[in-house]
Amino acid sequence: MSFNTGILRTPDSAFIDLLDYPFEPNYIYLSNSGCIGDGETKLRLHYLDEGDKNSRETILLLHGEPSWSYLYRHFIPLLKEYRIIAMDLIGFGKSDKPVNKADYTYQRHVDWIKEAIECLNLNNITLFCQDWGSLIGLQLVGTNGIGNRFARVVVGNGGLPTGDQQVSDAFFRWQQFASEQTKMDVGSIIQRAVLREMKPAEIAAYNAPFPDEKFQAGALVFPQLVPTTPDDPSSQYNRDAWENLQTFDKPFLTLFSDSDPITAGAEKFLQMLIPGAKNQAHATIIHAGHFLQEDKPHDIVQHLVKFINDNPLPNYSKL
Repeated sequence: MSFNTGILRTPDSAFIDLLDYPFEPNYIYLSNSGCIGDGETKLRLHYLDEGDKNSRETILLLHGEPSWSYLYRHFIPLLKEYRIIAMDLIGFGKSDKPVNKADYTYQRHVDWIKEAIECLNLNNITLFCQDWGSLIGLQLVGTNGIGNRFARVVVGNGGLPTGDQQVSDAFFRWQQFASEQTKMDVGSIIQRAVLREMKPAEIAAYNAPFPDEKFQAGALVFPQLVPTTPDDPSSQYNRDAWENLQTFDKPFLTLFSDSDPITAGAEKFLQMLIPGAKNQAHATIIHAGHFLQEDKPHDIVQHLVKFINDNPLPNYSKL
């Protein structure tokens, strides 16, 4: 794996005393040949590993654009009976940030998270994914081999586009906006996609990973990587994943918000096409925007825990 112009790492000092984020950092160094112990020339991916490390249940939390694991700070204390893994995508949070936009591709992001899951040997995974977390997570669920590690899936405001269907006008506006920027006020963007009034310290925490625009290549390029035409480089990967998702009969739940113009209506598509969604307690999260984890974390966790309890693991599910 080579990179055009280098990799940046946000200094630890940027993350001191973040509001409601007392969690210890953990790191994996990624390479083409598997996880390794030193990171002189390798990408370092940050993740949280909280809750009961001995639990048979693992909850994997995947964030989207342009957030990071801070998005899940209110989930984690409520799920402490499970093992909780919250990853920062490469280019975000405490993970490393390639400088050049060309170093970010959809499939690289999928491969990086796949490698992290395999390095940590995560099994019996209940995935909660939103936004880009869904684009990455759902492709993995639909991929032979790694897909067997997932026991349940919960999608909030997300999907797996192939470019064969039209995306929302709101997304096209966001994509156009991002394409015109040379830097991004991430905290303000999060606030505009949340219905409640966020505290200044919370907005600052979303800006913390990006000391200046040189750190923002991933955040700036991500919207351009979403497949919106049938010939997109990742369209066929997602079509292949959909072949498996249309036979995925493990429990599948949608928790979409009522005030997200970007993904509105996509939950019906997931419920219709994925067998495991049948007879599940799908819910609409009321008074929540695109980042529903910010608006209604307690409501979402209640649905998530009930979903786990209503769909216990079979005895044979652990690899």
